[in-house]
Amino acid sequence: METTNTLYEKLGGEQAISKVVDYFYELVLADDTVNEFFKNTDMEQQRRHQTKFISFALGGPNQYTGKSMAKAHEGMNLQPVHFNAIVKHLHDALAHFGVGEPEIEQALSHVAEVKDDILYK
Repeated sequence: METTNTLYEKLGGEQAISKVVDYFYELVLADDTVNEFFKNTDMEQQRRHQTKFISFALGGPNQYTGKSMAKAHEGMNLQPVHFNAIVKHLHDALAHFGVGEPEIEQALSHVAEVKDDILYK
């Protein structure tokens, strides 16, 4: 009997996703296109929230209790260039940890679902 593993399970669960998130923020904070949005951010808390959010987006348990995407990005006026930079960094972080392109595309499709809640707020 075969069981279908979620992408969350395939990637190694929350602990593995936490490592991806840490690397992701290294890329983000080194990028002048988007790092300004994090200058007054508690990065430890941000990493925890992002790990929970990405874990849920990849089929893991819903432990995310933060603000809605629209509320969290309110007043930031994020533009497509910012969103695309974040998506690229997430892609690169997943690839860095050996995640295959089909799985990366699946993960990024979940991120694309919240695009309208993030842009132009």
